[in-house]
Amino acid sequence: MYVSTFFRVYLPPHGIIPSMLAVDSHTIEITSRNPEQTRRIGERLGGALQTGDILCLQGDLGAGKTTLVQGIAQGWGSLDSVSSPTFILVNAYRRADEKKGGTTPPLLFHMDAYRLDSASEAEELDLDSMLAEGALIVEWPERMPGLIPTENLWLTIEHTGETEREMKFTASGKRYEELLKLLREDA
Repeated sequence: MYVSTFFRVYLPPHGIIPSMLAVDSHTIEITSRNPEQTRRIGERLGGALQTGDILCLQGDLGAGKTTLVQGIAQGWGSLDSVSSPTFILVNAYRRADEKKGGTTPPLLFHMDAYRLDSASEAEELDLDSMLAEGALIVEWPERMPGLIPTENLWLTIEHTGETEREMKFTASGKRYEELLKLLREDA
């Protein structure tokens, strides 16, 4: 028999996560009341990303995906400002890490698949190479069926009010369950 555990945590406005609902061991739902809270959630997540991590962001236009990515990039330690890569498909954000052993610091890739016309066009972007060089955030991942690794962190963002957003984080794989645990610890 499958049993879900539900609980909601409320924090004061200065808390990182304003309210969170643990749907099950693989999924949490977070309510953000304003863009700054959305950025802080992203910042916490970005600080934990590693080379090879993939985050999938699904949500309508204006749902807050770019705002979340701004926080992720800040937590990652990006030297670059974040903008939506809608017309260029992929942005790469540098990090201030010192070179260790002659290796290049990892990158944070931010892909927007909204304008992709086909799966073959998506294949040309070479996700594997990006994942070998850094972490990857994909907006509109549903437009790339069969190309997204099965182990990932899938975030669905919904615009629920003028500034409020509902975010559902679903982990597929041990690494992504660790990232969910990190978000739960902030609650």
